[in-house]
Amino acid sequence: MNKIFKVGSLIAVMCFAVISLQAQKFGYVNSQAILAEMPDVKQAEANLEALQKQLEKKLQDGLTKLQQDYVAIQQKVERGELSPKQQEEEAKKLQDRQTQLQQDEQNMVQQIQKKRADELNPILEKVNKAIADVAKENGFQFIFEQGVLLYFEESQDVSSMVKAKLNM
Repeated sequence: MNKIFKVGSLIAVMCFAVISLQAQKFGYVNSQAILAEMPDVKQAEANLEALQKQLEKKLQDGLTKLQQDYVAIQQKVERGELSPKQQEEEAKKLQDRQTQLQQDEQNMVQQIQKKRADELNPILEKVNKAIADVAKENGFQFIFEQGVLLYFEESQDVSSMVKAKLNM
């Protein structure tokens, strides 16, 4: 009798496990494609490109000026207008300016990275919220990124639902 009870309990547990696995809903989304279509992302990319061009122009202007000053000092040296001490001082000034330009370049990269994060993070949060809302509203326990899946059924693509949630 005890054995029958154990076997019956085991079968019931297995049935519940199979039923609960079948009840889980999985979906996937191609967030890169969604982001590529979003007007907010296009505007953010335009803003970043404008900032990058502005900073690169400023850096290029500084580099051009440095090169011109280097040529001018070289010409003065060739004409004998600078004493060895003045040559040393001018070389030090040029070296300091070059170091400053390198620091400016590093600052430019950091500034662009910060601007990118400032522009894109709210958009990514908006997309993630839309994905979570679609999951809750449609009973999905899991929504995966399409790029990490090795196999998927086209019918499980929830990208269109997320786009609708984002009013796209």
